Amino acid sequence: MKNDDKLEAGKVWLIGAGPGDPDLLTVKAARLIAQADALVYDHLVGEGIMDLARSDARLIYAGKEASKHTLPQGSINQLLVDLAREGLSVVRLKGGDPFIFGRGGEELETLVASDIPFEVIPGVTAAAGCAAYSGFPLTHRDHAQALTFVTGHLKDGSVNLDWPALARPCHTIVFYMGIGAAAEICRQMISHGLPPTTPAAVVRNGTLPDQQTLLATLGTLPERINECEIKPPALIIVGSVVSLHEKLSWFEKS
Repeated sequence: MKNDDKLEAGKVWLIGAGPGDPDLLTVKAARLIAQADALVYDHLVGEGIMDLARSDARLIYAGKEASKHTLPQGSINQLLVDLAREGLSVVRLKGGDPFIFGRGGEELETLVASDIPFEVIPGVTAAAGCAAYSGFPLTHRDHAQALTFVTGHLKDGSVNLDWPALARPCHTIVFYMGIGAAAEICRQMISHGLPPTTPAAVVRNGTLPDQQTLLATLGTLPERINECEIKPPALIIVGSVVSLHEKLSWFEKS
């Protein structure tokens, strides 16, 4: 598709907006955002990204903050169908990657059931972006040979995870949406075998100018989160790769 080609009417593009820094958008994502008739976007879409939209584009805020949704998920799903049926080219813009804890699959299922054509444009997921900008290599031959992304907040509000599988050595675990459950996460990881001294960190507003990286251990992380009044959006990263922050950190020093 050339830059001046008009997008197909009645179609939806599910796009990952990346972790926040607009420069981390893919080239294709930036081009589609700039051409769409309508954009449905979430709270975690970084500032500056929406500035790429056409001045006459219809912009619809879908919210999706922690415990506060401007539109329920079912309403968002139906909205995408309705906009496409109006004959609009529709961009559904999500922070990070739409298929990594972004509910992108749920939205596409509705489009499929309604015979709405779509494409998916992946984005830099928050774990990769936050880790890169904080100096945590998520895998490292001396520290971690396995990597797991986990949601710290299930659909029913519980944190009922496979703790024995998570609490293994030589393993990096990234908890999305886990700040409210940090005490339970750390308690379970320790009770299932990881030492309280295991390095852990929180990264808030990763890749953005006000990024904050909080270093701790499993034994001290909940207290540190409370002391520093850390609020979402933030990720919890557990594993010995966190110990490399002092050596490899570059963004917050610049």
